[in-house]
Amino acid sequence: MDIALLNPDIQKYINSQIGVDLAKLALQKNPFPEIQWILILNQIAAKSKAKEKLPTYFSSENIIYPSKISVEQTSSEKTALYKSEIVNGETLIDLTGGFGVDCLYFSKRINKVIHCEIDGELSDIVNHNFKQIGIDNVKCFAGDSYEILNNYNQKFDWIYIDPSRRNDQKGKVFMLKDCLPNVPDLLSFYFTKTNNILIKTAPILDISAGLFELTNVKCIHIVAVDNEVKELLWELNAGFIGNTEIKTINISNGEAAFFDFELNSNIESPNLEFPMNFLYEPNNAIMKSGGFDEIGLKYNLGKLHPHSHLYTSENQINFPGRIFEIKKVISYSKQEMKTNLENTKANITTRNFPDSVEEIRKKWKIKEGGSTYCFFTTDPNNDKIVIICNKIK
Repeated sequence: MDIALLNPDIQKYINSQIGVDLAKLALQKNPFPEIQWILILNQIAAKSKAKEKLPTYFSSENIIYPSKISVEQTSSEKTALYKSEIVNGETLIDLTGGFGVDCLYFSKRINKVIHCEIDGELSDIVNHNFKQIGIDNVKCFAGDSYEILNNYNQKFDWIYIDPSRRNDQKGKVFMLKDCLPNVPDLLSFYFTKTNNILIKTAPILDISAGLFELTNVKCIHIVAVDNEVKELLWELNAGFIGNTEIKTINISNGEAAFFDFELNSNIESPNLEFPMNFLYEPNNAIMKSGGFDEIGLKYNLGKLHPHSHLYTSENQINFPGRIFEIKKVISYSKQEMKTNLENTKANITTRNFPDSVEEIRKKWKIKEGGSTYCFFTTDPNNDKIVIICNKIK
């Protein structure tokens, strides 16, 4: 940690450059030759990223940021707040502390929080920042989290873990055993130190794969922000036996939409219906959950097709997702497309449909945008249809 970054003049300069074009700024002369230019540029880049994602840090003075990539990978304060509402008790240890955003919010609910971070410099940065923010109930330890936890002669109310993949496999399936720490292998050890474990994973992790690797999964929280799934939270309890609960949340515009259900408890399916007056598309947290029958049954909606995951009703209801008023339903045929949609402008979504959005746009010369929304999908008779709508929500 370079304390020279806290020079008041350097801090003032960093604040004055928030949001600027870093590529252009990098070509300019360093106004503070006593410190490396790259370090100052990194602070500007990371703090610019923190403006929306980490408002507590952004608004606090004398915060030191790690690399921009570390800020990009850390939890947002919105998701950290949600995580903090899951835990309770007196003590919590975070085995993969990182930049400390989750610990910041855990510290508001838990009396004593331990932050473990294998990177000594990052641990120093976190410790410094907590002092600037006024957090005094978090202890920071640099080193291997297994050793730190093993040396504690006490049980914690909670263990929190955010395992990282050993190598970057963007877009590919991964298993928890491929991460550090290897939670499946260490689970028995962890349960000697606590009865409650909270694990954060990337949304790309398949839920069934996670359940296969873990035991005692009491609840899985699927957290989305502005309809983008940000993280899966696996809540484990040493004594839990039974069906896992699924909790979905989508945080958007200061509001949260929730939908919960019990995994593997549903024995019914919604009625299949042709499009009526209104169309419903579940938010992405629900889509990730796989609760396609549960959402239809809870809201008493008809489902267009077993594999379309679109729902319909005669009368409008409040729904955790997008809501549309149906204006017209056409068959996906040359004549209908030429008459209704060719050479027009529309927002296109495909669900259980053979052609991609790009193929449809190219084939029928449909420009992107406008107030018309078109769903290319399949109806209960397995016929390909296009539902033309106006968006309500």
